[in-house]
Amino acid sequence: MSGHSKWATTKHKKAAIDAKRGKLFAKLIKNIEVAAKQGGGDPAGNPTLYDAIQKAKKSSVPNDNIDRAVKRGSGAEGGGADYETLMYEAYGPAGVALLIECLTDNRNRSASEVRVAVTRNGGTMADAGSTARMFSRKGVVSLAKRQDGRTLTEDDVLEATLDADPEEVNDLGDSFEIVSDPSNTVPLRRAVQAAGLDYDSAEVSFVPDYTVEVDAPTAERLMRIIDALEDSDDVQNVYANFDASDEVLASVT
Repeated sequence: MSGHSKWATTKHKKAAIDAKRGKLFAKLIKNIEVAAKQGGGDPAGNPTLYDAIQKAKKSSVPNDNIDRAVKRGSGAEGGGADYETLMYEAYGPAGVALLIECLTDNRNRSASEVRVAVTRNGGTMADAGSTARMFSRKGVVSLAKRQDGRTLTEDDVLEATLDADPEEVNDLGDSFEIVSDPSNTVPLRRAVQAAGLDYDSAEVSFVPDYTVEVDAPTAERLMRIIDALEDSDDVQNVYANFDASDEVLASVT
């Protein structure tokens, strides 16, 4: 049941670095605003908002920023934007599939920024459905291994979440990633909380159905594309189906 998701590990490390740079703040705030607009401004009755706020807090987004985003999204305060979700598809070197999720109020800007980031760094844009078919939509809950002075094992995580039907538990080094059917995301998160465990994020994500092994030069080229994409404020997530050895990833992250 347990795997080791190299790209998930890389994303986890990158997120920590980006949080320190403040790069994630605007994207996390945007998620909160959209969640509040779609499901209302009360986190108790809006699980998507609840989890968006939790993720923002874990990345040290100030509470004032979070509160204002909730108010803008729910309509309690003016200034909210009309965001829409757009998906773009591309190929990186070695045929690696890229799925690019944007949250934007200007689709022309998003399309242009994504295309420039991909093509200027050695990738190619793909037709709709070309790479999306290589990913499955899954619920993903992440939690740190160290909890209240003890180190969790995979068995601890499985025992805590078994009733919520987890599909797999991935060891990401200093954290665990629990993967489930998208409809089980909230029950899975609640099972973690009911066991007295703290979680970092709970969200519906895209998980690759298979991965392509890459060497160091290819991984470096891929990371250039991904970094360029993530520099766009409109790009919320980049999903990729590559794998690499720990040594290769250490050399490029």
